Amino acid sequence: MIRTFLASAVLATFVVGTAVAAPPPKVSISDYAQLKTPLPYPYDEKADASADVDRALARAKASGKRVLIKMGGNWCGDCRILQATMDLPEMKTFLNRNFEMISVDVGRMDKNLQIPARYGVTTRLEGVPAIFVVDPKSGQQLVGKAQIADLADARHMQPQDLANWLARYTK
Repeated sequence: MIRTFLASAVLATFVVGTAVAAPPPKVSISDYAQLKTPLPYPYDEKADASADVDRALARAKASGKRVLIKMGGNWCGDCRILQATMDLPEMKTFLNRNFEMISVDVGRMDKNLQIPARYGVTTRLEGVPAIFVVDPKSGQQLVGKAQIADLADARHMQPQDLANWLARYTK
């Protein structure tokens, strides 16, 4: 409970102090009644992550959007909650309008680690889901490097907090 409050307070403080380019969608805890059950398995364990990221970057360069790389594993409850929240109609519309998205399976933190390394993260991921937002127009630079593990406790966050966090990385 305290952890949830602190995470919400930190996120709210950061969002208030930062200009948000796109207003976040309005979602509430009651929207969770719409979540698919069982929760989705968002990661294709056999995908070619490097090729998928390259395709997302090419789409982003053409569309002018940023790339949202969601790293995690199907074993991770926080990853599955985050994906289910991202699949809510309001969130899905918002995310598709603002990002080219890709999900990358990290196995048990031992797979596809060339993706974080590509963006200067050479140490072990602090947690998953780890969100990498990449701006393809600025030489494919990582945006918000210090915040990539902020959603690793997604299951204890309110849906609006997740929406606010994602909105701060729109253009």
